[in-house]
Amino acid sequence: MSKRKLSNLQKSRIRAVQEQRLERAKDGNSITIHKIDNVDDLGPEISGTVVSNFGTQVDVEANDGDLNGKIIRCHMRSNLDPLVTGDKVIWRFGEPYGVVVARIDRYSELIRPDAYGKLRPVAANVDVIAIVFSPKPTAFSNLIDRYLVAAEAQNIQPILILNKTDLDTENEFSSINQLVHDYKSIGYDVLSVSAKTADGFESLEDYLCNKTAIFVGQSGVGKSSLINRLQPQANAVVGSLSIGKEKGTHTTTVSRLFHFAHGGVLIDSPGIREFSLTHLTQEQVINSFIDFRPYLGRCKFRDCLHKSEPGCSLLDAISQKKILQSRFDNYHQIIMSQESERR
Repeated sequence: MSKRKLSNLQKSRIRAVQEQRLERAKDGNSITIHKIDNVDDLGPEISGTVVSNFGTQVDVEANDGDLNGKIIRCHMRSNLDPLVTGDKVIWRFGEPYGVVVARIDRYSELIRPDAYGKLRPVAANVDVIAIVFSPKPTAFSNLIDRYLVAAEAQNIQPILILNKTDLDTENEFSSINQLVHDYKSIGYDVLSVSAKTADGFESLEDYLCNKTAIFVGQSGVGKSSLINRLQPQANAVVGSLSIGKEKGTHTTTVSRLFHFAHGGVLIDSPGIREFSLTHLTQEQVINSFIDFRPYLGRCKFRDCLHKSEPGCSLLDAISQKKILQSRFDNYHQIIMSQESERR
């Protein structure tokens, strides 16, 4: 059943009530609210973090009070903004469930269009997008660049993580070594690790310390294996590569937040082979290629499409090997795919 549409006055009143709840939670005060979902005698308003979302209910980890650190299944008060993993909320406990009464403003969010083109948040309050790739299944720079564009456009710090280095040999996987070299030359942080042997994990743990990260990447690159190595209690399901196709099988079905002993937080999201960017303008896409930025706005023609126009600063940069041809090709592939998806 869809939510009823609210007038601007009703929305304003709801926001005012939620702001009052936030202030009361900060001050440690609480009041009794009406019966919700058959839960009476609710406890004080306390802060928490959404660790998983199941649609009509969410799991919330208490951040203070007697329940600090415990995870409680919660209902959501009517007219509350949609919640995603990573959201900071104000909630109240009433045996056996809790009730979320307000959502604290997000300082960042990862969004992507759904099947109908409507923008949906995937995770909230994310500091780092960790883009995982591996020798098998085959890594494609076009997919990596799509993730990078999504991260840059939403002002979330990206990091590239090459997993399965235990498989890497100079002869068999020279292309993966070239990818690592290319992205490092652009200025991106690239960490090489092995979930199987734990090689490189000390550097990974140091990087994630005191950050909230979300792992993305095509299925089969070993995101769940990385999580299990970082936090064995996570018990993330690990899938094998599809026989004959070297594509991963989807194992994660619900986004989940995990804590690590070294102080980091990770949000595990369902594997996705494609990352739609239809919500971005052409200007947003090209500005998200950080190696293009020094040359933007310098073309001879203001409406330059960066294809074959004379005086194109990007084409000049490519001829001088200041921009990678593969990155330029990936940019045009993204623009073409946007047009195709919109049609």
